Amino acid sequence: MLSFKRWITFACALLVCAAQATAADVVVDWNNVLLDTIRATGGPPCPISRTQALVHAAIYDAVNSIDRKHEPYLGFIPAPVGASANAAAAAAAHRVLTTLFPARAAIYDAALAASLADVPDGANETAGVTLGRAAADALLDERADDGTQENPTYVSGNNPGDWRPTFPDFTSQPFSPFWGYTTPWTLFEGDQFRPVGPLGIRKMSTLLQSRGYADQVNEVKAIGSRNSTVRTAEQTRIAFFWANDVNGTYKPPGHLNVITQVVSHDRGLSMIENARLFALINLAMGDAAVVAWDAKYDTNIDLWRPISAIRLADTDGNARTVADPNWEPLNPFTPPFPAYVSGHATFGAVHAAVMAGYFGTDKMTFTITSEDPFYAGLGGGSRTFKKFSDAAWENAISRLYLGVHFRFDATDGNRAGTELGKYVVRNYLRPISRADIDGNGKMTVRDLQAFSAAYAGGQVAADMDSNGVINTLDLGRFMVLYGKGGRG
Repeated sequence: MLSFKRWITFACALLVCAAQATAADVVVDWNNVLLDTIRATGGPPCPISRTQALVHAAIYDAVNSIDRKHEPYLGFIPAPVGASANAAAAAAAHRVLTTLFPARAAIYDAALAASLADVPDGANETAGVTLGRAAADALLDERADDGTQENPTYVSGNNPGDWRPTFPDFTSQPFSPFWGYTTPWTLFEGDQFRPVGPLGIRKMSTLLQSRGYADQVNEVKAIGSRNSTVRTAEQTRIAFFWANDVNGTYKPPGHLNVITQVVSHDRGLSMIENARLFALINLAMGDAAVVAWDAKYDTNIDLWRPISAIRLADTDGNARTVADPNWEPLNPFTPPFPAYVSGHATFGAVHAAVMAGYFGTDKMTFTITSEDPFYAGLGGGSRTFKKFSDAAWENAISRLYLGVHFRFDATDGNRAGTELGKYVVRNYLRPISRADIDGNGKMTVRDLQAFSAAYAGGQVAADMDSNGVINTLDLGRFMVLYGKGGRG
C-alpha cells in the first residue's frame, strides 16, 4: 500500500500529466502564428521556406536541449534542470519571428504572453525563455550570411526555350534567381539532388527538337488551357486546390505545414514529438527550395513556361508543335520563374517522404482543405488521401492542369523531392546513439577517437552492451552504431 507521502507525489504527477494533456500544443500554436504571418506578408516560396525552417529548427533545438533524446540541429544549449520546454519553444519562435518581421512585434508579443500564461511563473519559466532565445539567436547567427539576402540581377535569354517574363504584364522580375547557390540546411551542395534535365536532356536545342518535348507541349496546351475541352471538372478542382499562389493564403509551403498539423492531431503527437516532426519537415522544405531553384536557374536549361512555349512554338524548330499566340493557361497568371522543375512538386514530395519516414509508413489517411480563393469559387471543400505520396503526386500534377508546368517538371520535381526527403530523415535529428561518446548529440570522428581511448583504457564509456565487461563485442557494436550514425 502506498504511503501518504508517496500517494500525494503520485497524485501530483497525475495532475501534471492531465494538465499537459489538456494544454494547447505550443509547437502547433506557433505554427499557426507562422501561418498567419505568411498570409499577412505573402511573397515567393523560397523566403517563406527559409522562415519556416528558422522557426521550427529553433523550436526544436530549444526543446531538444531539455529532452536530449535526439541529435540537435546546431547543438545543445545548456538547460538548467526543470527548465520549461513550453516556455523554451515559445521564446524561440517569438525571437525568430520578431527578428524577421519587426513590424509585427506586437502580435508576437501577445502570442508569447498567451503561451507563457500556461506556464507557472518562476525560475523554470525564466530558464525556458532564456534557453529558447539562445537557441533562436544561435540559429539566426548561423544563417545570417547564408546568401539568401542577396538578389543579383538575372538577365533572361531571348533564344527559343529560354525563360522570359510572361502574360499578362510581361514585366514581373524573376523570383529568387540565385537561391540555388544559397547555403543549404542539410545538403552538402545545392546540386546534390539535381535531376539530369527534362527528359534526361541537358542541351536546350536537343530538348526543343525532341518528340518528347512536343508531346508535353501539346499535352499542356490541351489540358491546361483556360477553355480546355479535355480537362475534367475534377482536374480543375485539383488544379486550384493545390495552387495557393496568391498572397493572402498560407502559400504552398504553408499548406504542407497544415497537412503536418492535421496528421499530428490525428495521431495524438506530443509537443516534443511535434517539435522534431515540424523541424524535419521544414528543414527539408528549406532545402527543397534550394534543390528546385538550382534546377530552375543553375543549369543549361532555364526553361520557358508553357504559355511562352505555346505562343512561340513557331520558333522552337519542332514541326510537331503549332503556335497559338492567344493561348492562356487556366491560372490567371504564370509564376515568374523558369518551369523546370516544379517547386510545388519538389516541396510536396519532400514533405511526403519525411512524413512517411517519420511515421514509418506512407499509408496514412488524412483529410485537408485549401485556402486558394479560386478553389473556394468552385465550392471549396476538403480532399481525403490514403497515402502521403498520393497527395504529393496530386500536388505535382496539379500544375499541369493549371497550365503553368509541363509533365516533366512534375515528375522530376517529385523524384528529386522524394530523394531529398529520404536523405533528411536518414541523416538528421536521429535518436541519440550509445556511440555518441562525447555526448554532444552528433556522431563525428571525435566519438571514434573517444571510443578508441576508452576501449584501450578499459573505461565504462566503451561498454556498449552495458554488461560490465569490455571486449571485442563492444568494439563490434560500436562500429555498427557508428557506421549507421556517423557523418564525419
